[in-house]
Amino acid sequence: MASRDENMKRTNRVLRISQLDALELNKALEQLVWSQFTQCFHGFKPGLLARFEPEVKAFLWLFLWRFTIYSKNATVGQSVLNIQYKNDFSPNLRYQPPSKNQKLWYAICTIGGKWLEERCYDLFRNRHIASFRKAKQCVNLVVGLLKLGRLINFLIFLQRGKFATLTERLLGIRSVFCRPQNVREVGFEYMNRELLWHGFAEFLIFLLPLVNIQKLKGKLSSWCIPLTGAPSSDSTLATSGRQCSLCGEWPTMPHTIGCEHVFCYYCVKSSFLFDVSFACPKCGTEVHSLQPLKSGIEMTEVNAL
Repeated sequence: MASRDENMKRTNRVLRISQLDALELNKALEQLVWSQFTQCFHGFKPGLLARFEPEVKAFLWLFLWRFTIYSKNATVGQSVLNIQYKNDFSPNLRYQPPSKNQKLWYAICTIGGKWLEERCYDLFRNRHIASFRKAKQCVNLVVGLLKLGRLINFLIFLQRGKFATLTERLLGIRSVFCRPQNVREVGFEYMNRELLWHGFAEFLIFLLPLVNIQKLKGKLSSWCIPLTGAPSSDSTLATSGRQCSLCGEWPTMPHTIGCEHVFCYYCVKSSFLFDVSFACPKCGTEVHSLQPLKSGIEMTEVNAL
């Protein structure tokens, strides 16, 4: 029986990261609500809410508290993560929601504490009288002690995993799961497939810059269309010089590399500077010398067109 109760407590224990995530979600919700509320007064006189900002914030947080903790025993962040508060002072092992007094004191400690801190800061900010100076020192001492208590509570929370905030520890309310957590079955077939394709893509990205595409294209074209001879006459150059063998356009400043094909000067020069072993993509002839095409052949080509 004791082991069963121990197993129930262990399965219902909420992870520390889930409790911290709930606190962060609550802070994000408060910032979102406040930003949406201030946008309603965007067209009014600037600084309209500055004088009553602590009171307005307290009213908004009290509104949220009424429809979250007071009615549902959980904050918005806890509801998202399937968490709710439990009365830890109750001797019953079954779930007992926080009492009404605990909920009221929670609102006083959180909402009232924030309001008192902001209002005291505004009250003592521009006061330099000796009496106010002593009161300010007392308030700073109390705030410092509260922050020290929060730090000690957080260290204990990291060790034991209960009561993420000092208010929860003082009031005896802790986080538990709303519904039992089922064992999650995860299939890794999709993940393995994605990892395989990702590794294959990285291998191709690493390998492609090492491959000479132009030379490989020339070799393939020479194997597919074997050459019958090594043409070298000017007439052969004229018949094949209507377009650049690299860009396919009319050759600008036509040059030849020792074969029957013609190239733009910038196309063949940039390719040769990029790859010293550059070869003709049509026939696979390597670059021996870069020579301009004869003017007579150029005029013949123009007349032929």
